[in-house]
Amino acid sequence: MHIDRLALKDYRNYASLDLSFSPHINVFIGENAQGKTNVMEAIYVLAMAKSHRTSNDRELIRWGQEYGKIEGDVERKYGHLPIELVISKKGKKARVNHIEQNRLSLYIGQVNVVMFAPEDLNLVKGSPQVRRRFLDMEIGQISPVYLHDLLHYQKLLKQRNAILKDNRGKRQFEDVMFDVYTEQFVDKAVQIIKKRYYFLELLQKWAGPIHHGISRGLENLEVSYSTLKELSPGQTDDEMKEILMSKLAEVKTRELDRGITLIGPHRDDLTFTVNGYDIQTYGSQGQQRTTALSLKLAEIELVRQEVGEAPILLLDDVLSELDDYRQSHLLNTIQGQVQTFVTTTTVAGIEHETIRQAAIYEVEDGTVTRRDNV
Repeated sequence: MHIDRLALKDYRNYASLDLSFSPHINVFIGENAQGKTNVMEAIYVLAMAKSHRTSNDRELIRWGQEYGKIEGDVERKYGHLPIELVISKKGKKARVNHIEQNRLSLYIGQVNVVMFAPEDLNLVKGSPQVRRRFLDMEIGQISPVYLHDLLHYQKLLKQRNAILKDNRGKRQFEDVMFDVYTEQFVDKAVQIIKKRYYFLELLQKWAGPIHHGISRGLENLEVSYSTLKELSPGQTDDEMKEILMSKLAEVKTRELDRGITLIGPHRDDLTFTVNGYDIQTYGSQGQQRTTALSLKLAEIELVRQEVGEAPILLLDDVLSELDDYRQSHLLNTIQGQVQTFVTTTTVAGIEHETIRQAAIYEVEDGTVTRRDNV
């Protein structure tokens, strides 16, 4: 898949912008704070209906305006697909093929993207919340059902926490709604955990060999899902539910003491080991970066397998963060196979055929000008 055209209206620092792209490599060059990343972010928001940089949608609307709009013309294997996202202070409205979508969870996945930005280098050493967000965003792209279950789970978690907070400090209490919420909460938790197990099995399939190649055959990467030790991917739904209900019963007193739910997918994590060692704790910066790069390249293959076509790759100011070897490995992997968008302050020092053949856009103070080559 690839995006042919992007049009912005009152988005970030752009009052109006209309760009056509190469189906191969597109490079945006400019100094910091000129608007390069805003273009990249707009493509991401068009695909995911949320930003990778902020959780406050109002920041996406140009100052002083009521709404911002992103339009894209996407080419999929089954044909041309116009999509549109309008962001206002009241919320978001999405259209696919000019038809308004009732739920954003049905809209997400119309175009698939893989974003690799400097903050993704913190995927390994960052907080568990960063890794859970990685899981949720990537699985959500290929599974609308997962997004629906996740939204329902978060609503039930909020309701369950509200009751725990209201009864905080009590040793016991009777609440029929709490029991109902807990049962529904466990049902959704099982579906989320199972989907995460499946996703990570696929991710490992691709990330292991990729990491082995980048490390010149010296390192073996294993990615695993860190949840309750009593749970395992081979269990049935009923077995998982029984375990979760039992563990929640065990920690109920502690939950009442703290006023929050202590068990569930919202507290799970990922672990990364290289040659048997936990690289979150013991890995070098180079190993952690290689792991992050391996995961992103694995995502491309995973989406290609699950969706039937390669996603769009967004490299936001990340090439300068990689050494020459990792940079070359990344560019060799994507060459001629994946539509790619790159932001950088300069292409000087990036000696690779992929960049030399790219469509180049110069960005200065919210103005984007295309030139044919480097």
